[in-house]
Amino acid sequence: MTLKPEEMSHVMLIAVLMHHGGSLELPREAFETDALGRDGTWHAVAMEPQPGGTAPCSAAPSITSRLAPPRA
Repeated sequence: MTLKPEEMSHVMLIAVLMHHGGSLELPREAFETDALGRDGTWHAVAMEPQPGGTAPCSAAPSITSRLAPPRA
């Protein structure tokens, strides 16, 4: 299945939430600028199904976000 970046993010969010019973409590710090990236929008996500049936998911600020100057 080929997904657009915004679809991949949505699929990963729903998968994580459903795996945790439909909800997950996050600390306030999870939404701070440094956690989300400088502009809060540019992230790279990866989901790579493995032979054992797992699908490791990861997200990290993209290179564009890391190079952008901080917002005032």
